[in-house]
Amino acid sequence: MMALIPYEPFRYMDNIRREMDRFFGFPWGADFHGPRVDVYETDQEVIAQCEIPGLESKDDINIEIRENMLELRGTIKRSRETKEEHFHRQERFTGAFHRSITLPAPVVTDDTRAEYRNGILEITMPKAEPQRQRRRIEVNFH
Repeated sequence: MMALIPYEPFRYMDNIRREMDRFFGFPWGADFHGPRVDVYETDQEVIAQCEIPGLESKDDINIEIRENMLELRGTIKRSRETKEEHFHRQERFTGAFHRSITLPAPVVTDDTRAEYRNGILEITMPKAEPQRQRRRIEVNFH
């Protein structure tokens, strides 16, 4: 019996893009689209855990929530300057990044809190009270 394998035409394009990045010498390639993010929810909260190693202060990151979107903007700086010609391999990302994530539920922005520890930014957003989708409307009849 022969196993069926789903055809993924764009997988080959990713390989070509990576090879082009390597050929033209981009140090971090085009693979960095912003921090990797896990988003999950409990009964009361939506929690985003963002992998952002290299932040040095709270001024290096900006977090905004609007219209069910979580936006992360920031800058990862090098703590020590090294001349380009002294590098043998350069894979860690430095510079500005931006990431937008759609949230799975409406949240209360006023009570949101964020904590950064060991390269992980955790954003805890309390869920907003669900609004009634159905409501009976009384008709004023004269």
